[in-house]
Amino acid sequence: MKPLRVRAAVCVLALGLLTACGGSGQDVVDSSNVPRLRAHAADAVNGRPRTVLPQGPRSVFTTYRTTGDDGTKVLHTKWHGRASGYTGDVWAWVPPQYAQPQYARSGFPVLIALPGAWGYPANYWADAPFALEERLAEWSKQGKTLPFILVMPVLNPRKAYYDGSDIPGQPKMGSWLTKDVPDFVRANFRTYGSRDGWAYMGSSSGGFAALKAVLKEPQRFKAAIVNGPDTAPDSPLWKGHPAEELANDPRHLARQLVARGGPQVYLAFELGSKEDAVPDVKRFISGYTNGARGPIHSTLFEIPDGVHSGHTYIKRMADSLHWISEQMQGPVAAPSV
Repeated sequence: MKPLRVRAAVCVLALGLLTACGGSGQDVVDSSNVPRLRAHAADAVNGRPRTVLPQGPRSVFTTYRTTGDDGTKVLHTKWHGRASGYTGDVWAWVPPQYAQPQYARSGFPVLIALPGAWGYPANYWADAPFALEERLAEWSKQGKTLPFILVMPVLNPRKAYYDGSDIPGQPKMGSWLTKDVPDFVRANFRTYGSRDGWAYMGSSSGGFAALKAVLKEPQRFKAAIVNGPDTAPDSPLWKGHPAEELANDPRHLARQLVARGGPQVYLAFELGSKEDAVPDVKRFISGYTNGARGPIHSTLFEIPDGVHSGHTYIKRMADSLHWISEQMQGPVAAPSV
């Protein structure tokens, strides 16, 4: 599946994807058919979910870009990961609801958004061409999605593919994505103590990392939006390490999760109809996910005439975010406010 990533790399500039790869920079996204979220049963059954207040140390942020007239900004910082030993760039955005008085003591769900291609030195989901932050502010205000905290780390430490994994002898990018980046979030923002508040979203190589993270650590992460992914590890850095490669293969992880019977995870796949990966992704869905029976639940949004590009995936992002939002915990307003 390496050609998918190579083609994505050709299609990427530092701040977005080239228009030749399937978009114009002014993507038309129609969310009119996306319904409002249902009331969350978890609020009634479990009462007020456990909010985890920021633990520190607080990061020093700079403004990366302003995201509209609601006062929100994409912030940038560097974070040193204790688990991986890697120090990398991280971009973060909190929704307008985060600063509203009624939610001042509430946790918020977290979406760790991963780019495609090299994912280095930037993460294009922080940039204006896709306007993911502005769109999420609108959709959550309309009650169609939860108001996620978006966290957008660098995917790789340099121009090489690490498959979001701890490949022997290489930078520990699996630990960076699943341990260090969540530590960064907990240090700086109000979150939830349970996996009901944690999800991934990724495209192409980032989609593989998102898929693998949720299947490998379902006790910590509940859901993922998986866009145009590889479904098997394919980094050349795995050479000589077959056991470790197998331990990071989503197919193997899915089989293990099914055999254990849980915990339940939720995967929203997005796929352009013209992508080479269509047969492979559909085989994965039919072979390892079981609809309502679980423990791996999935839905597929196949985009007509879509190609391997973020400009394709943004078109159905409201649907995907709605679907995983239905499975997760949103902020809880204080009754007296």
